[in-house]
Amino acid sequence: MKIENQTTPETIIMELGKRIANLRIEQGITQAQVAERAGVAKRTIERIEAGGDIQLTTLIRLLRVLDLAGHLNLLIPEAMSSPMEMLKHQAKPRKRAVTKKLNKPKKLWKWGDEQ
Repeated sequence: MKIENQTTPETIIMELGKRIANLRIEQGITQAQVAERAGVAKRTIERIEAGGDIQLTTLIRLLRVLDLAGHLNLLIPEAMSSPMEMLKHQAKPRKRAVTKKLNKPKKLWKWGDEQ
């Protein structure tokens, strides 16, 4: 099932529970193992997979156990900088080339009355 904006919260929770259960089974991990690694009760995992409510911290722990925490970046992407902010942080383009001065042999300075 595809989750859409119009999908009810209850339906989304049920779908997430099914997906979590499927991923756990694909990885060959039991509910007890997930519960132990996440630091929650086995009953909590059973409730989540059955479509019950879940606390955000528990969901994050569960995603870490299933090696999915990185996918939270897709759920809530970082704020993008505005074009003006990006311009402010850009290096200013150089306007002219810098030429290196050649090392000329130094002439000894002499007084005007010396030869």
